[in-house]
Order: sequence, then C-alpha cells, then structure tokens
Amino acid sequence: MATSGQGIGYTGENQLEEYISAHIGPESGLLRDLYRETNLRLLNPRMASGHIQGRLLKMMVSMIKPQLILEVGTFTGYATLCMAEGLSDGAVIHTVEIDDELEDFIRKGFEKSPYSDRIRLHIGDALKVVPGLGLFFDMIFLDGEKREYPDYYTALLNYLKPGGYMIADNTLWDGHVVDKDYDSDPQTAAVKRFNDMVAADERVEVAMIPIRDGLTIIRKIN
Repeated sequence: MATSGQGIGYTGENQLEEYISAHIGPESGLLRDLYRETNLRLLNPRMASGHIQGRLLKMMVSMIKPQLILEVGTFTGYATLCMAEGLSDGAVIHTVEIDDELEDFIRKGFEKSPYSDRIRLHIGDALKVVPGLGLFFDMIFLDGEKREYPDYYTALLNYLKPGGYMIADNTLWDGHVVDKDYDSDPQTAAVKRFNDMVAADERVEVAMIPIRDGLTIIRKIN
C-alpha cells in the first residue's frame, strides 16, 4: 500500500516523476485504467503502487526469477499485476488482502489481465492465511497494515526460502521515521520498529531505496 510520500527530496517532484515515467517501460492500458478507477472509486487511492514503482517491481521479479511470490496487501491489485508480468511460465503469486469489500474490485482487474493464471487471491489476515498454504516463497512483497509490520516480519521470514527476498514498502513512511513529532503515532512507531528489527537481524542483508515512500530490500542469508 504505497502512500503519498515520494521519497525524493526535490522541489520539482512532479516534473521529475513525469520525466522518469517517460524514460521507463510504458504503463499498459489495463494498469492505466486500473489506476484511474482506483482514484475515482476508492478512498486513499495513493495506496496503489503506480507506474514508477510498478515498473521497478516487475524488473525485480524478472531479475530474481521467483517461482513463488507472496504479496501481503493487495489493495486493488496494481502491484500484483506488475509483478505477475515479470513471472516466468509456471510461476505463481499468492496475494493476500484483508479487506473483503475490495474482493470484487480486485477480481475484475485480475480477470482482464493476460497474467491472471499466475495469480491466486486470498481474502483474510495474512498471519492466518499464510501458515495454511503450506508454501515457502522465493520472494515476499510486504505492503499491508503498517502497525503489523513487526509481526509480519517475525512470522513471514520463516516462510521465505534461504536466498529469497522480502521487499517492504513504505519503510520511510513519508519521512515520519526521522520526525520526532510523529514518535507517538502508532503506524510510524511500528515502521520504525520494523526497520530496527531488520537492521539488527544477522540472518539478512538489507538495502533501502528512497523511491516514493521508501522501499527496503531484504535478502535472507540463512
């Protein structure tokens, strides 16, 4: 669930984003329509990943070549469809969305995609859904409820294969992670706790990208 934060400290952010969008892979008509419908019909539409982050996610999937992806936090499925584009034949993405009111909207978008056969949608709490799948993943995209990030990390790292990648969105949280005025905010506090947990965990190596609202790339060593 990407937020409004851009993570780029320039005054001409909109112009810079337009420049980037013009110099990366194009956004498909399906994704463009989905993004538009998200903005027209839903609250908090900026939670959708959008063109720039979507192309990055597709590229990461193409580079990592996972056979199984877990996504926590489908929202309207924009990031899901981007990652599905990058999957090789036979690979699958399991995406979990806790808000059952979004199910019809999500499924309509997936049904229009040529990559729908690569996607498995689950409605429910990921902390309850994932153990029941009996699967271990090559890649996890974490974009769910920010208050749950520490719990997600503790639980879901067990379902990530050694050498696999967890990519966590919103880890700069609109810059609030370095703003003491937000220390009492529950979401900010949880994101900061997650970041501290990851940084101190000797089982992983970590990189952080200041794209949009912050993207952390975590590789499980063992």
